[in-house]
Amino acid sequence: MKKALVIIPTYNEVENVKLVLEKTFSLKRFDVLIVDDSSPDGTAAAVNQLMPKYPKKLFLEVRNHKEGLGTAYIHGFKWALNKQL
Repeated sequence: MKKALVIIPTYNEVENVKLVLEKTFSLKRFDVLIVDDSSPDGTAAAVNQLMPKYPKKLFLEVRNHKEGLGTAYIHGFKWALNKQL
């Protein structure tokens, strides 16, 4: 099976991000890119702490400010094409 990437845009999801990642990775067929819009609640920091648990499977892009859901997906698509995932 070819690689598949799940793009998860986040903003203030520190309470949910660990559970969402655990459930996604339990399927054992996806890589995950978190696109965080500089969440003030520490979502990006929580993802950074989880990255060693999922080496080469979990990726994080932090944008400078809140830009919205649609542009987060576009950012993720461009990131994936650039990385050839």
